[in-house]
Amino acid sequence: MIIRKNQILTSKSKKPILYDVYYKEATKPLPVVVFCHGYKGFKDWGAWHLVAEFFAEAGFCFLKFNFSHNGGTMEQPIDFPDLKAFAENNFSLELDDLERIINEIKNGNENIPNKISSISLIGHSRGGGIVLIKAEEDLRINKVATWASVSDFKARFQETTDEFKSWKETGVTHVENSRTKQMLPHNFQFYKDFKENEKRFSINRAVKNLKIPQLIVHGSDDPTVSLKEAKAIHSWNPQSYLEIIDEADHVFNAKHPWDENSLPQALKNVVQKTIDFLK
Repeated sequence: MIIRKNQILTSKSKKPILYDVYYKEATKPLPVVVFCHGYKGFKDWGAWHLVAEFFAEAGFCFLKFNFSHNGGTMEQPIDFPDLKAFAENNFSLELDDLERIINEIKNGNENIPNKISSISLIGHSRGGGIVLIKAEEDLRINKVATWASVSDFKARFQETTDEFKSWKETGVTHVENSRTKQMLPHNFQFYKDFKENEKRFSINRAVKNLKIPQLIVHGSDDPTVSLKEAKAIHSWNPQSYLEIIDEADHVFNAKHPWDENSLPQALKNVVQKTIDFLK
């Protein structure tokens, strides 16, 4: 298996993107899968490396990356040393990052097999919303799968609360990262960017207009994103496939760090169902 870790994608006047590629040499063109992490996530979280190997063994080229403003750096991709970048992140930037990755795959890159047959997207949690929007607007995407995806970005701003009013007045709000105990900042530009692009950022609109195969996977016991959100996404596209993983949480019973050599059964089921769908 060919594994290329921590490759750097640079673009003029934009923050670099760090990415990993996993695949097995093949004579025929390979299908590419691009994996997008969620909020407070990163490409090296938990068992994602084992997920990547699983897909590579199944005949895919698997690419996972860090969003450019996720708070990681090129030197320190795990955790959140760059809180300034984290504060400036927004949905427009994440969609632009994904666009840059897709362009790189299409235009040829020495780290990616030179013959590819298709591009599919997988997004976890908030990354699910990102891939659904991208899959609807980008004709180069062949299939899309979401794992524990959110169904609505707007609702998460809680615009009627005192916390929101305070955020608007002070220009910054903080969210605790329960694992690292850091207080992660969000500048108010995040909400402004959402309002300026509200139609584009409607997951409901994107899903209703999808013209490609769609898979929705969700854990029955997800405490972070309710199973109701998966059912809502499914209802917007009756052609989509909904798979509920019994007794699985938001990360399908994985955790960070993940020191075992195999996937937890719930996540293994997710990967297998996704591979079956993509094939």
